[in-house]
Amino acid sequence: MLAGIPKPKGVTPIEHLPTFYALGLSLAQGLLIGLERGWKEREQAEGARVAGIRTFGLIGLLGGVWGVLADELGVALLAVAFALIGLVLIAAHAVSQLREPRVGITGVVAGLLTFAFGAMATLGFGTIAAVGAVVTTLLLGAKPTLHAWVRRLEEPEFYATLKLLVISVVILPLLPNESFGPWEALNPYQIWWMVVLVAGISYVGYFAMKIVGERKGIVFTGLFAGLASSTAATVHFARLARSGQASGNILAAGILVASATMFPRVLVIAAVFSWSLTTALLWPMLAMMAVNYLAAAFFWHRSQPWPSRERARIANPFELKPALVFAALLTAIMLLSRALADRFGDAGIYLLAAFSGMADLAAITLSLVNMVDDPLRLSVAALAILIAAFVNALVKAGLALGIGGLWLGIRIGLATLLVILTGVTTWFLV
Repeated sequence: MLAGIPKPKGVTPIEHLPTFYALGLSLAQGLLIGLERGWKEREQAEGARVAGIRTFGLIGLLGGVWGVLADELGVALLAVAFALIGLVLIAAHAVSQLREPRVGITGVVAGLLTFAFGAMATLGFGTIAAVGAVVTTLLLGAKPTLHAWVRRLEEPEFYATLKLLVISVVILPLLPNESFGPWEALNPYQIWWMVVLVAGISYVGYFAMKIVGERKGIVFTGLFAGLASSTAATVHFARLARSGQASGNILAAGILVASATMFPRVLVIAAVFSWSLTTALLWPMLAMMAVNYLAAAFFWHRSQPWPSRERARIANPFELKPALVFAALLTAIMLLSRALADRFGDAGIYLLAAFSGMADLAAITLSLVNMVDDPLRLSVAALAILIAAFVNALVKAGLALGIGGLWLGIRIGLATLLVILTGVTTWFLV
């Protein structure tokens, strides 16, 4: 300790270490955000930038210092400091406008966030502040990419995004998480969460396919189209086969890739609600997926590159009406599954699974996740989902035959029989 500087009574240097670490975090967050700001404006002359890496680092440290003071003297002091730093940043921005007019205020907002993150780091919210600083830096650096996405976003897709946010952020938290109705089979929160989950998967698949751009390969098209709807992808490819736009082998590969995507999608849906059901389905689903992909690879290697630049056209990523229809269908299947199980036992569940598989696997999978409270019911639920998968695969083979013609139907039919045989064998062996 330096001579002449008194040591505070009852306080050791070790006790100040957490404060020093917090201030270091405040400085580091400011330097991180300032690094992105300084790098983006690195071509400007020294002194021409309003704020760079040093300024943002100091803003973060300043926020940390004021956080420490506010912790001792009251949060009102921090509010005053935040207002003052805001006025300084706005004044600096106004001066820069006189020299080089620009509309954006991103730098001002980034400075305010840097100050806020610095203060949070010294007030016990270091982890949240660090995550916020990283996310802020990523958003600042992703400006070209984000603007390109906005330019490519079509009006129906924009409103689809808003609708997805409405059903997930607005409606879902308002629903009661309790069981109601006959056999206590209906849980409004779980039903709507399932709707959000399925809609979200289709939404992600739609935009993933769009980001790939104009057709860069049948594999990517089948993969992303199948994530949204393997049945819709089958109909699309079968129509192309009927019009003669591509060879039967490459279209068969597209259908099989889309169909293979169905199996991991079912596993993901099951894993969200029941890990035991996922474990029971894991090996049969993975085996059928592998056979599907191998068959697709076989037809792909026997085909010529697809000359068409047309993309698989999937419906809009989300519409409110189909979501409500799905909710109604899911509710009916839940009630029917309980009623048939109560009336006819396991045979009723299997019959319901077969009918449900003609449309989609999501509804029957989601309706059976609540029936896995004991090993016997788990086995019944897993087998019912497999039956639905078999029926769904046969339906797609029928669509390929009925729409695409005999040769496409034969290719998909043979592959489908091999997939079903693999699934049945794996189920009984595992």
